[in-house]
Amino acid sequence: MAHAQILKDSHIDFLGKRRIAAIVSGALMVICLLSILLRGFNFGLDFTGGTVIELGYEQPVEVSEITATLAEEGIVDATVQYFGSNRDILIRIAPQEGEAASATISDRVFRVLSADVEGGLELRRVEFVGPQVGEELREQGGLAVLFALIGILVYVALRFEWRFAVGAVAALMHDVLFTIGMFSLFYIPFDLTVLAAVLAVIGYSLNDTIVIFDRIRENFRKMRKGTVIEISNRSVNQTLSRTIITSGTTLLVLLALYVLGGEAIAGFSLALIIGVLVGTYSTIYIATAAAVWLGISRADLLPPEKEGTLVDDRP
Repeated sequence: MAHAQILKDSHIDFLGKRRIAAIVSGALMVICLLSILLRGFNFGLDFTGGTVIELGYEQPVEVSEITATLAEEGIVDATVQYFGSNRDILIRIAPQEGEAASATISDRVFRVLSADVEGGLELRRVEFVGPQVGEELREQGGLAVLFALIGILVYVALRFEWRFAVGAVAALMHDVLFTIGMFSLFYIPFDLTVLAAVLAVIGYSLNDTIVIFDRIRENFRKMRKGTVIEISNRSVNQTLSRTIITSGTTLLVLLALYVLGGEAIAGFSLALIIGVLVGTYSTIYIATAAAVWLGISRADLLPPEKEGTLVDDRP
């Protein structure tokens, strides 16, 4: 299927920079791993459990004033943030000891803030997630990512060649680790929407990787001359226009969601933006480069000759 060409007949030596890219990626992976192990994540209510309260004020309010009011009443473990405009407030409170405490905390917060506000205050939403449910969601989310990577390893190995499968999974692990590492490094809230975005990143990055792998296999059969590096570079250049168009249009939509979508999907949009950018990079410098380093050759990708060919050609 034909597609628009942005860069016609480009000859960029992508894989010539694979060693530099490997050093940069390795350094970033170390930073992300250290942040995850030492700093951890700013898990949202989905994973930690607790109570979330959404309030609507008639007049603009300051987050610091609400935090101070709650602290005066002994509610010191509350996270207060805007939820869209400066009149919409979202309050997250860590799990309280005992069911009664958890059930009454929302009433207490609403009563305290209603007495302190000038004008009306609307209680829009109250949600409670138990600590055990949050822990189960965290474990199941990690298993979902693990099973997705295992399934992809098997799929690519069956469709292409095991070296390509290892390269594809290495690239996906790189993308996942970098994306969640940025959330850990900058302590951005990590909830179920972010986990959904991470799984979407896996699918997006794999799609781009399969396109390049398919072109490499096709060029190995067409181009009888040329080294593995030359053929791989040629394949990446041939798919470069598609990559730019696909990634560019996707990023435009995600940026619009991030800027205009509000706080509810900000984490989701940000995770996808990071994933699309790093996924485009890893398709070339992790997946393709890994297959080259593992020794992919023309013999691995050419179809085997049928045993009956010689018999059919005899007079």
